[in-house]
Amino acid sequence: MAKVLVPLAKGFEDIEAVTVVDVLRRGGVEVVTASISDSVEVESAHGIAVKADALFRDVSGDEYDAIVLPGGGEGTENLRHCEPLIVRLRRQNEERRLICAICAAPVVLVEAGVAEEGCHMTCYPSMMLELDRSYVNVPVVADGNLITGQAPGSAMLFALVILQTLVGEAKTRKISRGMVTDVLG
Repeated sequence: MAKVLVPLAKGFEDIEAVTVVDVLRRGGVEVVTASISDSVEVESAHGIAVKADALFRDVSGDEYDAIVLPGGGEGTENLRHCEPLIVRLRRQNEERRLICAICAAPVVLVEAGVAEEGCHMTCYPSMMLELDRSYVNVPVVADGNLITGQAPGSAMLFALVILQTLVGEAKTRKISRGMVTDVLG
């Protein structure tokens, strides 16, 4: 069974985090949500209190097939200033394991040094100058071991692309059909 870590920081974009967790769990992926603060309760960008499964410091040493960063302005700022997360992302990249980020969060990948020069990425349009990489104006981009998503509106496709990478096309199409979504075409 694939295992995924979703770090949560105060101000994370609700739909981006919850959609990823929901879709991956529907697909049989073990998902661990982890607060980067000292409390398992994390407030989203829209004031929803979410209880993480664990504290990041307690689970960051585990092995993960993927790490997924939800965006949100404040959430992204908090992620980019979390040095233990930056270190963990670098380790994930060294092991060539999947790293995913959506909305504003792809800038964390650049800051961590895991988005190599020349890689193609997407992000929230107003963040593209901070991205400082080959920006692609599409909902989701997969390049090497990185998957990036553009915005809250692309959260479902982003989650399904991650799921497909982890469990394959057949299972992902079954999950997509079960949710009555046509984002995979």
